Amino acid sequence: MNLVRVRFAPSPTGYLHVGGLRTALYNYLFARKNNGKFILRIEDTDRNRYVEGAVEKLISSLKWCGLEYDEGPDVEGQYGPYMQSERLALYKQHAQQLVDAGKAYYCFCTPERLEALREDQQRRKLPQAKYNKLCLSLSKKEIDEKLSSGIQHVIRLNVEPDQKIIFDDIIRGKIEFESNNVDDQVLIKGDGYPTYHLANVVDDHLMEISHVIRGEEWLSSTPKHVLLYNFFGWEKPHFAHLPLLLNPDRSKLSKRQGDVAVEDYRDKGYLKDALVNFVALLGWNAGDDQEFYYIDELIQKFSLEKVNKSGAVFDLEKLNWLNAEHLRKKSNDELLKMLRVEILNSQFAIHNYPDEYLLRVIEAMKERVSFVHEYLTKSPYFFERPREYELASSEKNWKSETPSQITKLRDRFNALQNPTKEDYENALKQIAAELNIGVGKLIHPLRLAVSGKGTGPGVYDILVILGKDEVTERIHSAVEKIR
Repeated sequence: MNLVRVRFAPSPTGYLHVGGLRTALYNYLFARKNNGKFILRIEDTDRNRYVEGAVEKLISSLKWCGLEYDEGPDVEGQYGPYMQSERLALYKQHAQQLVDAGKAYYCFCTPERLEALREDQQRRKLPQAKYNKLCLSLSKKEIDEKLSSGIQHVIRLNVEPDQKIIFDDIIRGKIEFESNNVDDQVLIKGDGYPTYHLANVVDDHLMEISHVIRGEEWLSSTPKHVLLYNFFGWEKPHFAHLPLLLNPDRSKLSKRQGDVAVEDYRDKGYLKDALVNFVALLGWNAGDDQEFYYIDELIQKFSLEKVNKSGAVFDLEKLNWLNAEHLRKKSNDELLKMLRVEILNSQFAIHNYPDEYLLRVIEAMKERVSFVHEYLTKSPYFFERPREYELASSEKNWKSETPSQITKLRDRFNALQNPTKEDYENALKQIAAELNIGVGKLIHPLRLAVSGKGTGPGVYDILVILGKDEVTERIHSAVEKIR
């Protein structure tokens, strides 16, 4: 296992959870840092939870995030197929091998008997429900008769009692379990499909996976996997179990408590660079204060030894901050392309805005937006005339004398030839002096008249971007509408 080979092995149950993205990302970073291979394997053996189209969504989300895998369902690879439902014969073969060696056994217990066993163990307040190995005592003749009769059955792992199961975890160190606390796990279900535990171990071995990097929720299953490696006589991979993702209240991050799908964040306008940057910091840091990363820097600095054991809090404010930072780092030409896409999907699509005009808008708003769509939502006045005027600003800044004052200002603007910011500013100061009022008595109503809002970028920047004709038209309209 000198070559690093890691895998992301999701179940196709609907969407890529941000926790799944974190697992995929850490595997990807580890592979790229160590010149290894990153594999996508789809664990679709739980047919009850399978969702049509989920595989395509998972692949789409991974590729949107830039996590290109070296082997997978739609990529050539010598260890395929990479869909577990296409590998059933392998699992049955290996399960039979365990049965023949006495390391697993047939179980014919009905669901009703298993339920009664669970209820009895609960009444006796046993620490956990476990199968009581009843079918392990069946004779070969009894087993053959039941099999030939077609009685539904499963295959269970034969866990020996009073054993210590020990393994090393890169993140958590040496971990020890008592075999008395490990159930005789089902390996092959009644429908002939394998459980996660058997398929996972068989595939990791056959695909020569060197490191198993997965969520903490799988830590309690690892003893079963270690037993399987031992029973087969296979070399174990290196294990690394990532910390849980938590809500700010320290509860486990779940769909019931908000958006957790990568698709949700993509559709809300988050940049892939920002989301990947944020997810990378959910449980890992390089040991310094750096928080802004591009993917190449993450590859360079990432190590499993720097992953924390404790749960990582999903802080939406930090994600928003990172999105704003990544957005500001983009060139104006990149932002122009992104803004044009946003405009095409908005009510402003009917207008044809020149590149020069949009670049001015971008420059004016760049420090004021965290998402591309906020160029439209925070400054719609660059794309259409105000339809309404902020009530708080009009009540504060639009007095009975304002219409006559602002009309004088409009007329002065109208007399300017190709005005610059300085020309607008000088004209406003001149009118304020002539009216013997402070410039604020004109600036605030002017902003309201041309933008409909009380805040925004510099008012003279807005005037230059809109142009003299549009500015004077808007002032005239405001005088007519604001009461």
